[in-house]
Amino acid sequence: MSFEIWLLYLGATIGLSLTPGPNGLLALSHGASHGVRRSTATIAGGVFGFVILMAISMAGMGALLLASEQAFFIAKIIGALYLVYLGIKTWRAPPPHVEAQNPENTKPAKALFSQGLFVALSNPKVIIFFAAFLPQFIDPQQPQLLQFAILAVTFAVTEFLVELILSASANRMIPWLSRGNVGKWFNRSTGSLFIVMGGFLAAVNRNV
Repeated sequence: MSFEIWLLYLGATIGLSLTPGPNGLLALSHGASHGVRRSTATIAGGVFGFVILMAISMAGMGALLLASEQAFFIAKIIGALYLVYLGIKTWRAPPPHVEAQNPENTKPAKALFSQGLFVALSNPKVIIFFAAFLPQFIDPQQPQLLQFAILAVTFAVTEFLVELILSASANRMIPWLSRGNVGKWFNRSTGSLFIVMGGFLAAVNRNV
């Protein structure tokens, strides 16, 4: 892989990370609810999930999901139901307050990591996307494992930094979210977006 190809991949990865998605929304929500420091566990879980999906894609799972209607349908429905569940849970959550960042009121880092991980793993469309996206930047004449490692690390670092910025921005919004019904409507808005994303995921077809 040439340096020019890597720069092209980096630009594409930045654009992909900036595109609104379930994990970015989760980072924003957890940044407001738990603070930027604790939400790094959520972000780390999501990034780890994306790296797993990249590995699965490179190992041929993307081709399997493209070939098997049943496998894609099952993975799609499980992911969609989880996003809807997360949306309902967020809708019903109490408004975020400054005191919500007290260790007694926050989820353990393991739970935040697991939630970020499962949200990332819940979208089979991502596997297919990576299966179509990653080969464009791999030189078949060079060692593929090393190239995959470079692509995976680049994506992981980029995604982590973008979601960290989202989380930090949300954390600074907490005083504003604590006013009146603002926090309640913030939770309802983000919860609704999760539900909508779940609906879109359930409706996607097998075309990338």
